Amino acid sequence: MPGSKLDEGRFGRMFRRLRPFVPDKELIESIATAMADTPPAEPARDNPRIPAGYTYLGQFIDHDITFDPTSITDRRNDPDALTNFRTPRFDLDNVYGSGPADQPYLYNSANPGHLLVGRHDDEFDLPRNGQGTAIIGDPRNDENIIVSQLHLTMMFFHNKVMERLAELPVTKAPGEDDFTVAQRVVRWHYQWMVVHDFLKLIVGEATLADVLPRRPLVAGGEPVERPNLCFYNWRNQPFMPVEFAAAAYRFGHSMIRSGYKFNTTVPPLPIFTSESISDPNTDPLSHLGGFRTLPPLWQIEWARLFALHGKKDNGVQVAASRRIDTKIAPPLLALPPEVAPDVASLAARNLTRGAMLRLPSGQDVSRAMGVRPLSAAELGMPEPGPAPLWYYVLREAEVRNKGEHLGPVGGRIVAEVFVGLLAADPSSYLRNDPSWIPFLPSSVPGDFTMSDLITFSGFGLDPV
Repeated sequence: MPGSKLDEGRFGRMFRRLRPFVPDKELIESIATAMADTPPAEPARDNPRIPAGYTYLGQFIDHDITFDPTSITDRRNDPDALTNFRTPRFDLDNVYGSGPADQPYLYNSANPGHLLVGRHDDEFDLPRNGQGTAIIGDPRNDENIIVSQLHLTMMFFHNKVMERLAELPVTKAPGEDDFTVAQRVVRWHYQWMVVHDFLKLIVGEATLADVLPRRPLVAGGEPVERPNLCFYNWRNQPFMPVEFAAAAYRFGHSMIRSGYKFNTTVPPLPIFTSESISDPNTDPLSHLGGFRTLPPLWQIEWARLFALHGKKDNGVQVAASRRIDTKIAPPLLALPPEVAPDVASLAARNLTRGAMLRLPSGQDVSRAMGVRPLSAAELGMPEPGPAPLWYYVLREAEVRNKGEHLGPVGGRIVAEVFVGLLAADPSSYLRNDPSWIPFLPSSVPGDFTMSDLITFSGFGLDPV
């Protein structure tokens, strides 16, 4: 049985009493092989309910709340031995770092309180050193072009709030400077967007409404949000559940398309190429891999990846994400060595990680949550028996919700962790003011979506 002397660590378990399911190498390989999609699968696997940009917004959010750099071959069975170098909060520390006093190189000395934005070839990029390495709070936000441009969008968002701070309905607390106030405005609007836009799309409206109901405490009173957590609980401080980090939240890997057209100039390209991206013989314009200076004319057009309000008549088609299911796009099955130095198949990597962390089976988690498990026929495994939790979450979404959003097990795990982390954060809007609603300009007053954030930031709106 998995366990440790601690009630929870930086990483921990939601279902500590469940026995582990450790598939052998042969079963992992057979499942990974069965998960390989056969091209051309798109647009047959398109999920028009979720635009393609949310795939990478999910990656950005993941980088905000968790960071475990340990090699897959070095992971121990006890998650308490893992180190989460990210605060488990939606606080944008991957953008802000530890602030202008401790990491001044992230900030614009000529414009105090503003984040430093890079610029070259008449386009914006992450700030970089002479070798092209991004100077940002989390190097993973340069893994691919789309997530790096999301990071840049968050920088523009902060800077725009700084510019318009005097116009906003905010009050400084004693001792607060403009940067601190702007940071709070940015964080609270970001947190609202994460929960009420991203999370609602991923888990479904019903699950979110159950985990975070909004209702008056007394008749006729002001509506407030009150978390309803059944499975994610902690004793002293919130932790990052391995069932979430190594299984349920990895749903996004099934949403990745084989290729993306991200602006007018550049043709559709895959996120990765199987060749080494550092090899001088690899065409740098053949993929969207990161850790490099943005090529000329590669500025993002967000209207191609998000349904931006007011951009419906520009003739640009918004790309859909892929459905959440058990099929993985071909480029993810042969990752470059810089991204996957030990196991090239993303499916095999995820399954191996789950086995090494001794996660329980999907069926056992489902029963523990009071949900009828998928049958052997519904699971469609290469052989009947327990299913790895990651595979189960994907298959549940496919069988129960046609891949449009997560099912009752995967959706509940993701929703409870998101809401639980937000509720535990002493600086979040949910902890400080559960009746708070956004006030920045938006398409729907009192709401704030990723479309609103992009529009307010002013970045990525013009055709390239």
